[in-house]
Amino acid sequence: MADRIRWGVAGCGGIARRRTIPEGIVRAGNGRLAAVWDLDGTATREVASQFGARAADDLADLLRDDVDAVYIASPPAAHGVQAHACARAGKHVLCEKPLGMTVEDVESMIGGFRRAGLRLGCAFMMRFHAQHQAALGLVRGGRLGRPVLARAQLSCWYPPLAGAWRQDPRAGGGGALIDMGGHCIDLLEMFFGPARRVSCVTGRLVHGYASEDGAVATLEFGNGAMGIVDTFFCIPDDGSQNRLELYGSGGSILASGTIGQGERGTMTAFLADGAGGYDARQARAAGGGVPIDPEPVNMYRAEIEEFGAAILEGREPSHDAGLGLRSQRVIQACYESARTGRAVDIEPVRAGRPDDP
Repeated sequence: MADRIRWGVAGCGGIARRRTIPEGIVRAGNGRLAAVWDLDGTATREVASQFGARAADDLADLLRDDVDAVYIASPPAAHGVQAHACARAGKHVLCEKPLGMTVEDVESMIGGFRRAGLRLGCAFMMRFHAQHQAALGLVRGGRLGRPVLARAQLSCWYPPLAGAWRQDPRAGGGGALIDMGGHCIDLLEMFFGPARRVSCVTGRLVHGYASEDGAVATLEFGNGAMGIVDTFFCIPDDGSQNRLELYGSGGSILASGTIGQGERGTMTAFLADGAGGYDARQARAAGGGVPIDPEPVNMYRAEIEEFGAAILEGREPSHDAGLGLRSQRVIQACYESARTGRAVDIEPVRAGRPDDP
């Protein structure tokens, strides 16, 4: 292994081919691409040729001795089986979200990797966005004051497509909520801490496929703050600015376009040293605010390098499986709320390591 992790990729089409391989694995300073595999043999051969990797015949062939870690980007219904196979073969795994189809699936995955002494991570790459990290520093530093409200929005136009697993809950676990809303909920919990209760509505508003094409979830955080996540597969790309909004007793941090696959966006802080007295006029100055514009970071490279560093240093990655388990619990509670029409409580974080099953 030396100082470079040799990566295999299971499910090398889609996001892997589009983003994680070229921007993450190929560019990682502590990794290199060794082998790729996909159920689509044509995609396997094309990606292998494009990036100079070995084209594996099947999952077992992918897990040869020339691979140290596997990035799993297959449909969620395959995550559990593929991850367990990797663990039996002695391979570390960075898996796309959701980690599994159920909380129990994820708990089983985590247990298997712990028993094998291997690392299991969840690919919440948006945590690595430079502007998100800068905002997190302001929140943790107390600049936002007491947290009050957080909102995250992620929508796109995703019409019916033959064979699209995100449109089939049997393959993806759901639609817009679990696919895109999972990123939004994870970000809000990164900023404000664990949610303790959720309410959610989902719908098939425009498209006719089996998964929901829209969802709105409201969250109550353990610190008393509130949250809103709105995510849709039925809003044209240019019609949704993918907002991130953080409000507190000390002001706000407002962003557009930082949530998504890109490494840039606009973010502005409206923070005051003190709110002052009551102003009956509620006057607001036009413009203002301080831009938050750190040097951009490629999120895919950052997540791959952090996971590789964790393996090389013998520690847990910052985006470990605990985040995936936490996400699964919140998403499952959201779907239960949407089904029953009631608010649903979420298990509190246990003492010690968060979400230790």
